[in-house]
Amino acid sequence: MGEAIPNFGQFLESLRGNMSLREAAKKCGLSHAYIRDLELEKNRSTNEKITPSPDTLKKLSGAYGYPYTELMIKAGHLMEQDFSGSYLTPIQVDLTAVFYIEIGTKEIYCLNQITRITKSIESLRDFSQFLDLVDEHDFKKVDTNIYVNFQHIRKYDEHLGKLYFDSLGVGLSVKMSEPYQCKYHDLIYPQIATNNNTSYEITFGKNSMLQSLLSSVD
Repeated sequence: MGEAIPNFGQFLESLRGNMSLREAAKKCGLSHAYIRDLELEKNRSTNEKITPSPDTLKKLSGAYGYPYTELMIKAGHLMEQDFSGSYLTPIQVDLTAVFYIEIGTKEIYCLNQITRITKSIESLRDFSQFLDLVDEHDFKKVDTNIYVNFQHIRKYDEHLGKLYFDSLGVGLSVKMSEPYQCKYHDLIYPQIATNNNTSYEITFGKNSMLQSLLSSVD
């Protein structure tokens, strides 16, 4: 562990720039009140000092377009010398064939229909680099510790909140938590259409409820 830069909260506020707190909250999935607490570096209800977790910083990194590793260093979770080349041991996994990733306290599990690859988390440095790689391969966070490769989803059960990796919906599946169901609702159906090589149509039902329909391409 390192030490956070002075006035780290003000630095976060500068990254937000002209973006409103509510806009930032919508982009990163945190509450606007909590984002403001982070900028003030204290919980305004208890007046206690707060420090963002690595997971929170990951969300802010994506929302503000600022490198996650750099943000981790400035927050004091990592030190510059952690990245001095000779002893870097990145978590190496071919993510192109991985359907989803489950992150435990000490290990990372990469799964598809056939295999389950387990990798140990040796350091926070390696973990942060792995999350950067996950982002590059179009994985989306769908629950606290689960990331799904949207390039492989084939069916969505909206009622159960389940993503399937086969078009019949009988094989391997992952359940999304409710906030992520809302966040990715408009993305899921077009992605499934692309993955299944089908067309994507949108119609309005009798009650003006938006319905997503998939139809096969001749």
